[in-house]
Amino acid sequence: MPSRRPLRRPVTVAAVAAAALAGGLLTATQSASAAGTRIHDIQGSTRISPLAGQQVSEVPGTVTAVRSFGSSRGFWVQDPHPDDDPATSEAVFVFTGKETPQVAVGDAVTVSGTVSEYYPGGKDAGLQSVTEITKATWQKGSAGNPLPAAFKLNAVSVPNRYAPAAGGKSIESLKLRPGSYALDRYESLEGMRVSVSDAPVVGPTNAYHELWVTAEPQHNRTARGGDLYRSYADPNGGRVKVASLIPFAERPFPVADVGSRLAGTTAGPLDYDNFGGYTLQATELGKLAGRGAAPETTRKQQTGELAVATYNVENLSPATPQAKFDRLAAALVHNLSSPDVVALEEVQDDNGPTDDGTVTAGATLKKLTDAIKAAGGPAYEWRQIDPVNDQDGGQPGGNIRTAFLFNPARVSFTDIKGGDATTPVKVVADHGRATLSASPGRIAPTDPAWKTSRKPLVGQFSLRNRPGSRVFVIANHFNSKGGDQGLDSRFQPPARSSETQRTAQARLVNGFVKELLAKDAKADVVVAGDLNDYQFSPALKDLTAGGVLTDLVGGLPRAERYGYVYNGNSQVLDHILTSRHLARPDYDIVHINAEFADQASDHDPQVLRIRP
Repeated sequence: MPSRRPLRRPVTVAAVAAAALAGGLLTATQSASAAGTRIHDIQGSTRISPLAGQQVSEVPGTVTAVRSFGSSRGFWVQDPHPDDDPATSEAVFVFTGKETPQVAVGDAVTVSGTVSEYYPGGKDAGLQSVTEITKATWQKGSAGNPLPAAFKLNAVSVPNRYAPAAGGKSIESLKLRPGSYALDRYESLEGMRVSVSDAPVVGPTNAYHELWVTAEPQHNRTARGGDLYRSYADPNGGRVKVASLIPFAERPFPVADVGSRLAGTTAGPLDYDNFGGYTLQATELGKLAGRGAAPETTRKQQTGELAVATYNVENLSPATPQAKFDRLAAALVHNLSSPDVVALEEVQDDNGPTDDGTVTAGATLKKLTDAIKAAGGPAYEWRQIDPVNDQDGGQPGGNIRTAFLFNPARVSFTDIKGGDATTPVKVVADHGRATLSASPGRIAPTDPAWKTSRKPLVGQFSLRNRPGSRVFVIANHFNSKGGDQGLDSRFQPPARSSETQRTAQARLVNGFVKELLAKDAKADVVVAGDLNDYQFSPALKDLTAGGVLTDLVGGLPRAERYGYVYNGNSQVLDHILTSRHLARPDYDIVHINAEFADQASDHDPQVLRIRP
């Protein structure tokens, strides 16, 4: 089998029991034996087994799948004689750790062991648990038995509503309502054989041989075949991750892009992990069909137009393979048609993740601009400000920052001395117009809102064929969503704790734009970058407050409002916003990365064309 990330951290029965007892999950009779128990008795009608912590013996069922690799080995067993309660799963995972279980698909077995609740990623991660039998022994009976029919996941069987609401508290104690909520449907099928048919791929194959499909092909589709994440209220409940239990030598995992599909039937037990939630562990894998849409190319700017792009280049440093520099360069030159100004995010220092105090990024930017020139592009110059070592978050030692590239044949950069890592840039009145105290400069770099986060970089530009023109470009990379509870969290609605810092960052940028407009109501301002938040988020509401900025993604057709794909959801994280004086901007999200298994970055770049 191909190598893959660990599915679990080591767990002992004692640790599981202690954690469960601490959380009030075990009953006082936890040491009792539950002889004659069926799997649906173990699973119960809530997310937590009513027998958690108890010993069970001679639980009957049929082996439906075996995981014989990694540190989470074991097998799934399903009762071929279900009860009549749709809330109770009829299957359970038997965990054997690093030991490969000596069972085969189709074996009739009776299993004894301890009922445990395993929390992928640890209980503090906020995810749901997996009911398992640990410290197991089993007896094999007949072999080659028929497997229970797979439950068909489709638009009829998966409810439109995603999860029950509990005011942000745990939903573990709530009785499952599989006919009402998608998360309850999946939990009621935990460990059971499920299937999807002719399933559209909505998340490309990743490095761990996983992809995402949807069981609801007509729900919130993007223009290129993905699943559009439109609001917190609708996380697209039909999304299911697909992995494979089929040996790689027998069936290599499909390398799929968004817009292709798994033709025929894909079936296997329904698992759950901390890298995406509910996962169909395929023992039968559909055939990859279709190629998805081709990478896009945007038009070239016209005379009198200024083209401004934003591109998250994903931890770029001199240690990055040359092939990635070449791909980024080719995209900037050909797919983005050589923008006049590029706001870059995730530019690392000159030795990347080596944490030795280096903060300069000249070698990184030279390697990129050299690659652009070699690809037939302009001789870009750059401007940036070195951060204080290890103060801007991102990969440890990498000192990521935002930076500007610009084409000096078409635009000029207004250099104003005084900008450094800790000095805040100010807006200065200039004969009825606005200018900057430093260009480039950083917005409020010592404000607590930017703790362990990238500080916005502002620069003043002008078009060479428009003497006197002034365009203020603010490059941003707001703090990440790290620490937020997942959409499939056991806490509903999930907490978005990182949102607090992004809203504070948005208010600072909004305030700076207001200062520019106070000095010159007709100032041309472009705010661009990876804001790590959605167009409907509180952070974007605060960034556009007072009507000083327009988020251009809202002007695109709804099915095209995305530039990032996460867990099968096509969503907006990168934005370009403009001040009100920039009328009729031409804006394009150029889809070249996020939907593809082969990526130069995990973000799609964006291009804006304006007439200052």
